[in-house]
Amino acid sequence: MTPVFVLFVLLCSEFGFLRLGFALGINYGQVANDLPTPDQVLSILTSLKITNTRIYDTNPKVLAAFANTGIELIVTVPNESVGLLTDPRQALQWVATNVKPYFPATKITGIAVGNEVFTSDDPTLMSNLVPAMVSIHAALVQLGLDSYIHTSSANSLAVLENSYPPSFGSFRPDLANLMAPFLQFLAATKSPFWINAYPYFAYKDDPERVPLDYVLFNPNSGMKDPSTSLHYDNMLYAQVDAVIFAMGRLGYGGVEVRVSETGWPSKGDPDEIGASAENARVYNRNLLLRQMGNEGTPLVPHRRLEVYLFALFNEDMKPGPTSERNYGLFRPDGTVAYNMGLTALPASSSSSSSSSSSAAAASVFLTSSATRESKETGSFWQWGTLVFSLTIQALLRKAF
Repeated sequence: MTPVFVLFVLLCSEFGFLRLGFALGINYGQVANDLPTPDQVLSILTSLKITNTRIYDTNPKVLAAFANTGIELIVTVPNESVGLLTDPRQALQWVATNVKPYFPATKITGIAVGNEVFTSDDPTLMSNLVPAMVSIHAALVQLGLDSYIHTSSANSLAVLENSYPPSFGSFRPDLANLMAPFLQFLAATKSPFWINAYPYFAYKDDPERVPLDYVLFNPNSGMKDPSTSLHYDNMLYAQVDAVIFAMGRLGYGGVEVRVSETGWPSKGDPDEIGASAENARVYNRNLLLRQMGNEGTPLVPHRRLEVYLFALFNEDMKPGPTSERNYGLFRPDGTVAYNMGLTALPASSSSSSSSSSSAAAASVFLTSSATRESKETGSFWQWGTLVFSLTIQALLRKAF
C-alpha cells in the first residue's frame, strides 16, 4: 500500500488560543488482522500527542516498544486469569513476569484486573475479582511498586440499577455484597473506579426520547437534576455523576471515577440506530474539545475527568454486531476510518498544506499506512515524525 500522510487539524477557535496536545487517553485494542507494529503505533500516539494508553493484556512487544517514551500505560489481567491470581504466589509471579521487568522504563501506571467482571454473569469470576485485586496489590507492595501502579477493574455502566437523574444513581441490589468490598479496596488503596460509559447505547435503544445533541456534546438545553439543581448538557457527565452518587450511597463517594472506555461506532447494522461516521466524528471531536478544556463533571467541577477513548483501531476480528468492529479512529491497516479532522494527503502535499494552515490550528502529521516490515516503511514513519516536529515548530512561531 502506498504510504500517505495524515493531516490532523484541530480548530481551536472555541478557546481563542492555540493548545497543542490533549489529555484524552486512548484504548489500544489488538483483536484485528495486520495491525501496525507497536513501533508504528507509538509513532501515531506520539504524533497525536497522546500520553495515556490502555491495553487489554501485557503484550511484551508493546511494553518494550513503549519504553522511555513517557506514555502512561494501563495493562490488563484478562478475565480468564483472574481466578488464578487469587493465589498470592501466582499474583506475585504474574507481576514479576509481566510488570516488573518493564518498569520504570515503560511507565506502567495501572493494572486493570479483568474487564466488566460484575456484569459477566459468571458468579465464580465475580467472586474472585476482589481477592485477585488484593493479591496483585500485595505483590506490588512486596516489589516496591504500589506507590507507582494502582490496581482497579473496569466496570460496565450496567452495574447501576438507576442512573437518571444522576442524583438517583444506585448500584444493582444483586451486586451489593460484591460492590462493597470492591469499593473498600479502592478507597483503601486510593485507586480509581473505572467505568465503561457509552451514551451511544442509550441513544440506540431509545432514539425517540434521548436527544442526539445531548449524547453528542452538541449545544442543547440539557437537563436539570431535580434533587441537586445541577445542569447537565451531555449524557457522559451525567453517567459519571450517577456512579459517584451510587458510591456515595455505600459510603464511598470520595473514590475518583475515571472513564476507561467511551466512544461511538462509525458503522453498524441496520438496526443500530445512530452508528455512523458523522456521529462518531462529532462525538469524538466534541469529547476531545472538552478534554482540552480540562473539564470536570457538574458534581465535581474542579477535578478533571480522565477519559480513555475507545478506540485507536477498528478491530475486525471482534465478534458481535457490526458496530463492535467499528469504534476505531483508524482501520487495522493504519488508514483513517473517518475524518475527525483526519484527512489523508499525498506526501508531496504536506509542505504546501502546512504553510497554508492558520495560526489558530494545530497541524499534526503522521504516517497512516505502509508496508509493515520493509526498510522503506521505517523511513516513511521517521519522515512523518520529522514533518510533525517541523510543522509544530512553525505553528508555534506563527501563533506566539
